[in-house]
Amino acid sequence: MSSPASTMTPPMSNLAAQLQQIGLQAIPANLDDFLARAIKARWSPRVLLEQLLQAETEERSRRSLERRLRVSGIKSFKAMADFEWTWPTKIERDVIERALTLDFLPEARNLVLVGRNGVGKTMIAQNICHAAVLAGSSVLFRSAAALLEELHRQTLEGRRCKLRAYANVGLLCVDEVGYLSFDDKAADLLYEVINRRYERKSVIVTTNRPFKEWNEVFPNATCIATLLDRLLHHADVTVIEGDSYRVRESEQEAAARRRKK
Repeated sequence: MSSPASTMTPPMSNLAAQLQQIGLQAIPANLDDFLARAIKARWSPRVLLEQLLQAETEERSRRSLERRLRVSGIKSFKAMADFEWTWPTKIERDVIERALTLDFLPEARNLVLVGRNGVGKTMIAQNICHAAVLAGSSVLFRSAAALLEELHRQTLEGRRCKLRAYANVGLLCVDEVGYLSFDDKAADLLYEVINRRYERKSVIVTTNRPFKEWNEVFPNATCIATLLDRLLHHADVTVIEGDSYRVRESEQEAAARRRKK
């Protein structure tokens, strides 16, 4: 006849399911191994709970990092270790390296990277955003076209929700402002995003156009002066000059193919 204790002990599979049901994530998938280690090391109840807490904390941190990286939209990029600082004819390395430490985030300062196509603006912005994710911040990395298209096609209520998301994320990067032209409605939407973050949250902007040409990016828009006023009031603006690195790589690859023939 079974003892009361044995009849009350749930099968291991049920125990794992119950642990999962109460919100544990790491232990249910590795329950047998966890219990085997506890028995072999003769953990006290306190040590067992400490080990359980450590495993769950590490698993939740890992999942949080994966989720924030996925949501961020940073996608694949080259690490700064691969950046050729000597290629641009002008670059403020100290400004960029300081930004990579994320010192501008607590101060809600902005960073604006200005330069022609192919000088590394997007790569630098992606690295800064990736560093922010690793540091625990929520991040959204969007091209200007994607951000404005997403806001434009929303219903009124959907647009309010999206604007709140863009306003409250820890770090927002708006990439490639100036590569396409937009109407005045798009300018109003971008202004709304920048204004909601003003003196609250940092923004990174990359652009291939000097600020005096933003009226050409947003023709007929009346808010450009105010938009730039909010964006640049607390901002580090750094200009990168030089030839396109992508064109250089393409020429090197073409030369290498010719040599093989």
